Amino acid sequence: MNDLEIAKLVSLRPIVDIAHEALAIPRDAINPYGNVKAKVSLDYLLDAGKDRQQGKLILVTGMSPTPAGEGKTTTTIGLSDAFNHLGRSSIACLREPSLGPNFGMKGGAHGGGYAQVAPMDDINLHFTGDLHAVTSAHNLLASMVDNHLYWGNQLDLDPEDVSFRRVVDLNDRALRNINVRVRRRLTRTTGFDITAASELMAVLCLSEGLQDLQRRLSQIVVGVTRAGEYVKAEDLSARSALAVLLKDALAPNLVQSLEHNPVFIHGGPFANIAHGCNSVLATRAALSLGDIVVTEAGFGADLGAEKFLDIKCRQTNLWPDGIVIVATVRAVKLHGGVSLDELTTANPDAVLRGSVNLKRHVENIRKFGLEPVVAVNRFDSDSEEELQSVVDACEEMGARCAVANFWSHGGEGGLNVAELVLHGIEAETRQPTFLYSDECSLKEKIETVAREVYRADGVDFQYETEQDLKVFESMGYGELPVCIAKTQYSFSSNPDLLGAPSGHRLSVREVQLKAGAEFVVAICGNIMTMPGLPRKPSAEDLSLSEKGEIRGLF
Repeated sequence: MNDLEIAKLVSLRPIVDIAHEALAIPRDAINPYGNVKAKVSLDYLLDAGKDRQQGKLILVTGMSPTPAGEGKTTTTIGLSDAFNHLGRSSIACLREPSLGPNFGMKGGAHGGGYAQVAPMDDINLHFTGDLHAVTSAHNLLASMVDNHLYWGNQLDLDPEDVSFRRVVDLNDRALRNINVRVRRRLTRTTGFDITAASELMAVLCLSEGLQDLQRRLSQIVVGVTRAGEYVKAEDLSARSALAVLLKDALAPNLVQSLEHNPVFIHGGPFANIAHGCNSVLATRAALSLGDIVVTEAGFGADLGAEKFLDIKCRQTNLWPDGIVIVATVRAVKLHGGVSLDELTTANPDAVLRGSVNLKRHVENIRKFGLEPVVAVNRFDSDSEEELQSVVDACEEMGARCAVANFWSHGGEGGLNVAELVLHGIEAETRQPTFLYSDECSLKEKIETVAREVYRADGVDFQYETEQDLKVFESMGYGELPVCIAKTQYSFSSNPDLLGAPSGHRLSVREVQLKAGAEFVVAICGNIMTMPGLPRKPSAEDLSLSEKGEIRGLF
């Protein structure tokens, strides 16, 4: 059976009952969107956590993935379900899926098998409208920029130095670069990014409340005047309108796992081109309502986990009590030199060769003062010998490891992983350990991540990127963390360089100031902030039954 068929076997409980009985949320603080999804009152969530002891935070990350993904979301949901089996009140916190991958190649982000969230078709499509709200707010600001240029440009904004682009929540490579006619005799070059890369998405996910949201929105830099001064959203009197569009989207969404345990799904930044974490508000809400919170950071630990720790945790004073690295036999074999079409064929030797990639991720997590648990996400094609080879490799590197079968057995399929995590968080006390200090220069921060996480020999700052970083610093943004946008398939900026490469150089072709999100983006290699569709996109497989049921989504 596929994910959708499995999901239809389970009768979902009313989300109001889940919120009230599992989380003790008053019914008047729940805003249902139908019967099985809801938003929870922001006022209630901000007030509820003031006097309650905070729960334990568990971060789920992964090794460098195959194109299909290795099951981090499945593991996150299954692990939360497993903690509930063990008598702990556990809540999962996830990002919202983007329409781009749903209609493209990778698919959604609802988990899989018996470890998934529901209603999976709603979650993967329009859900509660958060991504539409971000898209609308972002494009409102973009239109206000061009409107300002149209009506006389009192701020003397340089049309050739407008940095704020438009967004759409679809993969559409034709929109990467466009020309717009602002008025007669005034055209300018701009383009579209995908909504998951929007600065407003990052602002939504990093805001601590409505006031912080408005503060961050006002700081967004849209361009530069001819005199070299930054123009911000507040200069265009745009802040309040943007906040109005995002007000409802700021409240976290509550759904349930197939085992009827609570799950917050809120915010959807990609980890390869953005900071890759669910919202701070959802994480804080869960920590105030449950004993254990299981959250994920996108793609491999070189991207999602590094950004979770160096950006999200730095800005919020959060820090994980435990961390889980998801590995699979197929990903290990890919990094051991096996082609994509041969990954289901048993090859223990390739597992041994490819374990260097997993080892590198374990080493990197230890640099943050954290001791990871490796969860080997089992697939039907895995042989016992291959699974044991991964376990043996983990033992050699001194990492705690267990094989999990969340897809087939839900929470019960990963009780062994949950017990390893519980042992770790009860035995150890951790203090935040960042890779770099705020006082380092922006260039040094990028070089530190490249050296310590990617094992690069150095960084090649192309075009005028090094000078741009100096300008950011001169304008008062030197203490911001960096968010590196690069391929998810390799430690390097070359997606074909698999395994655990070292001695390569990181190529930075562009840097962007995200003053509202409060980080600086370094775009590396050939990474695109607007993905394209594959030759045969998943959109071709979608259909509706006579009863209006969606088919072909998963």
